[in-house]
Amino acid sequence: MQRRPALLAACLAALAIRPAAARDNDDQERARAALAAGEIRPLAEILAEIERRYIGRVIEVDLDREDGRWVYELKLLPPSGRVFELEVDAATAAVLRSKGPAQERR
Repeated sequence: MQRRPALLAACLAALAIRPAAARDNDDQERARAALAAGEIRPLAEILAEIERRYIGRVIEVDLDREDGRWVYELKLLPPSGRVFELEVDAATAAVLRSKGPAQERR
């Protein structure tokens, strides 16, 4: 009888993992579709532009739809070690908002 709670816990854990993987696949499909439709620029272009403009290494990227437009949310780690965030228009690469100690290149 004690094996049932362990089996139930294992099944619940497996179910909890599946939605996250499915959500990641959905995000990738949405990004591919937006790129194919010409609604966004390739991430490599956006990253190259951001790395030319800001000091730091991109450590996280997320693509979301906000107020009718695609927005890349980026986290950068500069040499200071203090993470800062940028929101970038995915179609134009224009920086919409920054949060934290952003260090622009001169």
